[in-house]
Amino acid sequence: MKRWFIVLFVIFTTGILFPLMADGQRILGQLSVGMNLTQVDGDEYYGFHKVGLNVGPGILIPFGKNKKWAVGMELLYSQKGSHHKGNTDSTTFDLKYDYLEIPVLVHFTDKKVISGGLGFAYGQLINHQGTDSTFSQYPITALSNRDVSVIADLQIRLWNRLWADVRYQYSMVRLREVQIVYPTKETRNQFNNVITIRLTWVFNQEIPKRTKKVTED
Repeated sequence: MKRWFIVLFVIFTTGILFPLMADGQRILGQLSVGMNLTQVDGDEYYGFHKVGLNVGPGILIPFGKNKKWAVGMELLYSQKGSHHKGNTDSTTFDLKYDYLEIPVLVHFTDKKVISGGLGFAYGQLINHQGTDSTFSQYPITALSNRDVSVIADLQIRLWNRLWADVRYQYSMVRLREVQIVYPTKETRNQFNNVITIRLTWVFNQEIPKRTKKVTED
């Protein structure tokens, strides 16, 4: 499954890059490293208590007047899930979902300092483990092996080609269906809910030039 997903990414990237390279379009490479703060909506527990990795390469393709717009695509290793520490084993809940993920976003950059983006991501589940709380819920359907999500992204240039990145991501399709048995019996769908904080280095990006102030005599 991992090999198939990487092959798909290479094919997808090549299909985009070749036409742009033929037109002389500049391609920017990037590398992001950071963490996910996650919860699973619908699991009866609240709070972004699960911490995981968010790391991987990507590309940016500037376009439009003054190159303020860009299409970005990444290949990420992204850990999601949920955690609740109970007083006993039966009230402890921990889920770990590992994804290979392809986000595709459209960015707008203002004054080469701040950038906002919107887009979608497809994630392929490559590993999962965890302990369901036998105190509150039982799975009804099997865990989905994919996660399709919507993304909002905000970046601020810190220095040179280094950007600070805060990202919010939410699943558009359910992960699974569970039955809640306490305090009341009901059926719920579960969704990944993720806040990402990371640093991104853009390798061949133009560095803004500092302008000197002109003083009048």
